[in-house]
Amino acid sequence: MKVILLTDVKKIGKKGELINVKDGYARNFLFPKKAAIEATPANLKKYENEKKHKQQKEQEIYEEAEKLGDKLSKITLTIETKAGDNGKLFGSITTKEITDLIEKQHKIKLDKRKVELSNPIKTTGEYKAKVKLHTKVTAEINIIVEGK
Repeated sequence: MKVILLTDVKKIGKKGELINVKDGYARNFLFPKKAAIEATPANLKKYENEKKHKQQKEQEIYEEAEKLGDKLSKITLTIETKAGDNGKLFGSITTKEITDLIEKQHKIKLDKRKVELSNPIKTTGEYKAKVKLHTKVTAEINIIVEGK
């Protein structure tokens, strides 16, 4: 019997896959647990439509991430903070401070967990931070830290 999986089933398949299983397994295990539906022509058509919509939505999200990535790549943040005589900061610049500054200056809201610093910012100078916007899109922001 052909069925469309509604959830991931161990050793059988992933959600959304069209698979062949024995009739008893489908009737006694998959259908009662609502883990699958029978692959009738109507259900197949519905499944294909959902698959198309999901792909379109993923494509839109990817395109938005690319646009935002282009915008962020052009940004140079200047952060003024207290520093000692030799340029050493009192504390460090965190990803939260960076996202707050981007939101304040450029009206772009980012999650602080998406910003990655290769090394902690503890001295004045120029730095680069990577922003992971999508699995395939990463932008780089230039950061200039100046002491007061």
